[in-house]
Amino acid sequence: MIKKTSYFKHPEESKAIFSRWVKKLENANGYTYEKKVIQTSLGATQIYALSSEVQAQRETLVIFPGFRTTSLIWDLDRGLAALAQHTQIFLVETNGQPNLSEGNSPDIKSLDYGIWAAEVLTQLDLESTYIAGASFGGLVCMKLALVAPERIKAAFLLNPGCFRMISFGLKNLYYNLLPVVSPKNRNIRRFLDQIVFHKPHHSLSQEAEELLVEYLHLALTDYKDQTEKPYYMKEQLDSVRVPVYIMVGEKDILMPYEKLLAHAQAHLHTSLVEVCRFEYAGHGIECLDLSIKFIEERIKKARVQV
Repeated sequence: MIKKTSYFKHPEESKAIFSRWVKKLENANGYTYEKKVIQTSLGATQIYALSSEVQAQRETLVIFPGFRTTSLIWDLDRGLAALAQHTQIFLVETNGQPNLSEGNSPDIKSLDYGIWAAEVLTQLDLESTYIAGASFGGLVCMKLALVAPERIKAAFLLNPGCFRMISFGLKNLYYNLLPVVSPKNRNIRRFLDQIVFHKPHHSLSQEAEELLVEYLHLALTDYKDQTEKPYYMKEQLDSVRVPVYIMVGEKDILMPYEKLLAHAQAHLHTSLVEVCRFEYAGHGIECLDLSIKFIEERIKKARVQV
């Protein structure tokens, strides 16, 4: 199962900084997360629960983050607050990413991330649930769909990183590599402006963007990333049999949506339920209120139909 191990170069100091960052986010949002640590085949996995009181009428949603991110990015500017009013949300910190989970990761082309994700559902006592993933998290969702389809009510994929490789366009490569080569805050902001967001339509408040820059600076400067990168899953996707909703940003230059959607339609066949395109959005649409509203409305609609 374990192929690579990523790690913080200064683990005690960096984990303390990360924990303080979580507290800043909680203070900004005005609520706290229930924090769980579970044991999986990839080691300890950190989970943040929002509105986690067990109530029969509530659906559950399990969220997997993008590459080099934390799942808490979904809740910047209280992004999940409205959804959490009627949905029990679990924000999973994927192992091998810069967060408080252990840094172990599997062979990316195996189904092991799906096996790990199924272990997460078991540890959370979730027999059946909705799942969502942004970018790399979309790949994790599809691995889980192949391993344990009976446990998934539907998968929501946001600019998923499993239907195509990243663009090798010069603009995309430049702004992606810029903060990696020179992780200064101004370069991180340029990456956010050119790749993640599409201002003014797709943006965060100043306070939330400051939090995001702070997190990315830690991830870029002190995390030794050895996790294998997402890839186009090709024929593996032909076997997906769970309902899939895909959301894309039309201004995403990291993974331009046209080829992504063409591949999704070719592989998912009858599993692809709906596609939603956001005209003025970049790659980071987990930070777009319209994306969360789309998920909320589809979960509500499914409950009514049942």
